[in-house]
Amino acid sequence: MNSRERILGRVRRALADVPRDDASYEQAVSRDYAREHGERSVPETVDLLAENLADYRAIVHRTDTGGLAGLIAGLLEKRGAASVLVPPGLDEEWLAATGVPRVADRAESTPGELDLVDSVVTACAVAIAETGTIVLDGSPDQGRRRITLVPDHHICVVRVPDQVVSSVPQGLERLDPARPLTWISGPSATSDIELDRVEGVHGPRTLEVILVDEG
Repeated sequence: MNSRERILGRVRRALADVPRDDASYEQAVSRDYAREHGERSVPETVDLLAENLADYRAIVHRTDTGGLAGLIAGLLEKRGAASVLVPPGLDEEWLAATGVPRVADRAESTPGELDLVDSVVTACAVAIAETGTIVLDGSPDQGRRRITLVPDHHICVVRVPDQVVSSVPQGLERLDPARPLTWISGPSATSDIELDRVEGVHGPRTLEVILVDEG
């Protein structure tokens, strides 16, 4: 018997005397909480997202679809990136203005190989304004979870306004719980007992978020 079987066995024994309830999860769990705090227009929601992202020490940029490729190229150049990791489904136009060598997202890539990559560019699944959170779900334009955890520099593109919501409940409605969800609120950071902040321990040291206005 492995650890999983032992844990599940304990759960079954603990629930042995609990009456069976065939109600669906949606019916069994109350959803009467507030879906968002206050009322905001779309521009106000986007501004709140930008403010909270910056508060978490992410670097926020704004552009339109015509300026996106040039902005990404400029960020990679400013970073001095000699390589950029690219998910298989990323829009090719986003990297059309840069000549930085691309690294494919491969299943066989080792952590050591990923650590040698300078930057990674991805899309996102949804962005939550009230918490300043970017959520990735492993879709083809976002790639495997590890490609956004090992490289030190992550550029994440958020389509505005379609991918921006006010609150976590609204964000959850857009997400598939069966997918590998990665919730990102700013660059990776942790603190020791003396509250000395250290960035880049379990994720990218630098997170740059591009809010691209698609009109």
